[in-house]
Amino acid sequence: MNFIAGYLLIVTKDEEKSFWLLDSLIKKIVPDFYSPTMIGLKTDQEVLGHLVRLKVPAVAELMEQHSVMWTLVVSRWFICLFIDILPVETVLRIWDCLFYEGSKITFRVALTLIKYHQASILEANNFPAICEKFKQITRGPMVQDCHGFMKKIFTEPGRLPLTVITKLREISGAQLDDQS
Repeated sequence: MNFIAGYLLIVTKDEEKSFWLLDSLIKKIVPDFYSPTMIGLKTDQEVLGHLVRLKVPAVAELMEQHSVMWTLVVSRWFICLFIDILPVETVLRIWDCLFYEGSKITFRVALTLIKYHQASILEANNFPAICEKFKQITRGPMVQDCHGFMKKIFTEPGRLPLTVITKLREISGAQLDDQS
């Protein structure tokens, strides 16, 4: 969360505005991401797993075949909201959409990265190789071109209704509650 607060301060150049943006982010956009149990973060990672099964089933199958948990490959993406993962200009454009449209944007970004790089990910044949592929897909010309990337996040994953995300959050949250 310190990276997020730092970025907000750099961008707004105003402590009070940064505070209220951070407050809105934590309470409304990504609730329970930064709570002691991080249940919001865990839930959204599970939701991403469900969405990948729907939108990019071959990658989901590869992950299951090698017992790679989504938390291992995407937790930094979500907890830092792509800071130190994607180029600064791209992160700031993502954040514009995040504050305007809500947390659904994080799923759009993750799905775009996964779907666009599906062929590369599917080349991996073991656990470490899969983890390495997920590091590689956040680099390169596609994410450097923030305008082109932002267009892709609204086309590449296809329809992503909030009702589906809400339902998947309910299912994932219940499964996580059962596990604890």
